[in-house]
Amino acid sequence: MEQYVIKGGNPLVGEVEIGGAKNAALAILAAAIMTDEMVYIENLPDVRDINVLLEAIKEIGAVVERVSPTEVKITGSTISDISVEYEYIKKIRASYYLLGALLGKYKSAEVPLPGGCNIGSRPIDQHLKGFRALGASVDILHGAVVAKAENLTGKHIFLDMVSVGATINIMMAAAMATGNTIIENAAREPHVVDVANFLNSMGASIKGAGTDVIRIQGVEKLHGTTYSIIPDQIEAGTFMCAAAATRGDIMVKNVIPKHLEATTAKLEEIGCQVEEFDDAVRVVANKRLTRTHVKTMPYPGYPTDMQPQFAVALTLAEGTSIVTESIFENRFKYADELSRMGANIKVEGNTAIIDGVEKLTGARVSAPDLRAGAALVIAGLAAGAVTGILHTVFNIPAILSGILTQISLWSINLRIMSGKSNLPLLNSETIISFFVSRSGSST
Repeated sequence: MEQYVIKGGNPLVGEVEIGGAKNAALAILAAAIMTDEMVYIENLPDVRDINVLLEAIKEIGAVVERVSPTEVKITGSTISDISVEYEYIKKIRASYYLLGALLGKYKSAEVPLPGGCNIGSRPIDQHLKGFRALGASVDILHGAVVAKAENLTGKHIFLDMVSVGATINIMMAAAMATGNTIIENAAREPHVVDVANFLNSMGASIKGAGTDVIRIQGVEKLHGTTYSIIPDQIEAGTFMCAAAATRGDIMVKNVIPKHLEATTAKLEEIGCQVEEFDDAVRVVANKRLTRTHVKTMPYPGYPTDMQPQFAVALTLAEGTSIVTESIFENRFKYADELSRMGANIKVEGNTAIIDGVEKLTGARVSAPDLRAGAALVIAGLAAGAVTGILHTVFNIPAILSGILTQISLWSINLRIMSGKSNLPLLNSETIISFFVSRSGSST
């Protein structure tokens, strides 16, 4: 158990450097085993989900050399087992990417069913539909997905719903299938494009990534490559919302501004000044924010992973705002916790109605998932004059760890404590406590 103690109530002012996109990195690491040659990957985020996946890749026989916290070399020629049994892999959502990678290369795969944050139903039926369309037999046995094929053959696949994971998984399997594959109603997210670019750098033939129709011409084998992962637009957006909620001034560096357009548009709508540069954005909030409506949508719409963070800013905006969640049904679990901090927020089905308040105050709250944790950190930074203790039921890694590290570099009053604490409420300090278990994880 660790406790992060942070003094809030002041504007966040400074610069932050954004790391690699976790969601892109996880898929790219899985795809790296599809060649027998060495693959060098740069700009990895140094988070637990990445470490778990790398350990799983080592378990099946690949050579993994961690050059630095943000760089890794992977050689898949020594893989001896297509059954992934690593005990922690089922704790992360992205474990399913090993299905597409192993099935594409070896025409056989056995991977535990995925885990991840409890933010709602996230079935993998579209993944399995795609594998079956390519010619694989797919069964769920003893808590694992088992896929086998004599040969994979390209097909025309129409996804019943937009799914980032299914798009990437089918794309990986089809990259080494015989013939041509077309994926319609494909996800258009930046990390789908990044995975496609990575596969193409290894010799795959994928066109149309970033549109709703992706065309793949299968190749017999892939080769080694050196590749740098795109910046994480959710981490960047989280800092942008932190600037808004605390009336701060933050320069967010190492980003692709186009990937942030939906977040930028909404922040400008509520009164923030956003200035774009080639690889940076600056967010300035020097007055009280104003109301707006926002609805989460697949890219290029407003991202569901940015919904809780933006909602915190809206709790401090003048007027009544409405947030509609169209992706996950359990994404508003943080709402009651914000209410403990003085927010006026009411959830009705997939909609949250927020009446803005002048200020937030600290409280003992609980973060049910990763993005909610990031949102409550922002709320703690915005709250002043009293202490709040945040207990989480998941591990602190991933984006949240990076956020807290960056904040500490700004000379914000932040310290880390170990062990359980029953500290009394104090003035002018926010205490954020994370109760970390060794076996949990988050996505």
